[in-house]
Amino acid sequence: MIEGTVVKSTGSWYNVLLDAPTPGGDRELRCRVAGKFRLDDLNLTNPIAVGDRVSVEVETGSDAETGAIRAIADRRNYVVRQSPRRKHDLHLLASNVDQAILITTIIDPGVKLGFIDRFLLMTEPFGIPTIIVVNKADRYGEDEMETYQVIHDLYTDIGYTVLLVSAVSGQGIEELRHLMEGKRNLLSGQSGVGKSTLVNAVEPRLELRTGELSDYTGKGQHTTTFAELFQLSFGGELIDTPGIKTLGFNYLKPQDVAHNFREIFALSEECRFGGSCLHRNEPGCAVKESVEEGDDRVTDLRYYSYLQILEEVEGQNYWERRKV
Repeated sequence: MIEGTVVKSTGSWYNVLLDAPTPGGDRELRCRVAGKFRLDDLNLTNPIAVGDRVSVEVETGSDAETGAIRAIADRRNYVVRQSPRRKHDLHLLASNVDQAILITTIIDPGVKLGFIDRFLLMTEPFGIPTIIVVNKADRYGEDEMETYQVIHDLYTDIGYTVLLVSAVSGQGIEELRHLMEGKRNLLSGQSGVGKSTLVNAVEPRLELRTGELSDYTGKGQHTTTFAELFQLSFGGELIDTPGIKTLGFNYLKPQDVAHNFREIFALSEECRFGGSCLHRNEPGCAVKESVEEGDDRVTDLRYYSYLQILEEVEGQNYWERRKV
């Protein structure tokens, strides 16, 4: 048995970077899954994620060495999302990450604050720091810069880092490298935000394939097909993931949503019902009072996003309970 780190997931096969070479001299081995693995009794479309530490049994065939993954080490954390194809299952994006970087842009495609909030709800429950990177700054006029300032103020006020960059002009690239240095970084974003182009600006030697927006739909086309881990020349690692179109939360309960909008959870201490308050119609709700009074402890933008996700989660949970 040889230990190693999963560096690429292609569905039924995984590439594992081994701590020591195989008898045949390989350091990166193509492996299949041997056995059944579960995560907190969740239904997963993939039992293993890029970033996992695994134990591999080397198998020697007629053509080349392959491996069988026999065990997975305990994860420090993981990032999971609702499967886009199987609505009642989950898909592991990555594990053992130090921080997540969400790439977004104000134009082509237009920014959606609701998507930012959904992504943060995916990382916040696992204590994963998240940086919001706004790309394509070279194309922004006065109106776009005003929108950027709203995004910057909205999220920095609640403790997130927001960075304005351009993969074309190089603006903000050096600062982004500094934030990524020495860490395992999960990069994600909606299709079309220029994620692959930005990765190439941060680490030119990777030469990731890039694409344009679809002329028909106006939406981004996937240029990253599978999650993959890359070593960074300036120190650290980057996990590139396929573009995300939508994010759902069939694995969360209403209380999880309330507890992971960080400014809402912080203010819940002042609610009459404390941490059990869902901040809708409960009497003595400090969150509702903050929104109604406009004191900016909880902004109306984040509050309405919270209500929308809460309603969606309750609807899904109710449907699933009926299914059972």
